[in-house]
Amino acid sequence: MASPDAGIAGFHHVAIRVSDFDRSLAFYTTVLGFPLARTWGEGEGRGALLDAGSGNYLEVFAGGTPPLKPEAHWFHLALRSRDCAGLLERVRAAGAPVTVEPKDIVIPSAPPLPARIAFFTGPDGESIELFQEK
Repeated sequence: MASPDAGIAGFHHVAIRVSDFDRSLAFYTTVLGFPLARTWGEGEGRGALLDAGSGNYLEVFAGGTPPLKPEAHWFHLALRSRDCAGLLERVRAAGAPVTVEPKDIVIPSAPPLPARIAFFTGPDGESIELFQEK
């Protein structure tokens, strides 16, 4: 939990800019299953908040100019999943490139964190991890 002294009440959203708003919105809502919470704007000023659960959101903005370089903005986006392998099959069926097949890992933290992970590339080249804690 965030420190009440810092005035932080939790994580709200991560924002990405995409080159094809409609394509990305369809991918995140239809393939990954994010519920659409809000949309606004027109043309290159469009935006949307996608509900990731527990008060967390993915914010998608139009107006990205390809080729986008996601590694300049973030390393990857990790999405909590209840079924890493099953969701990755939906991603694969939608044509997204799979970069790491599902595998079991143990992060050598204190205490160790066992997980099942997989990676794929989103519509604008963003690196997305599916993370299933064990």
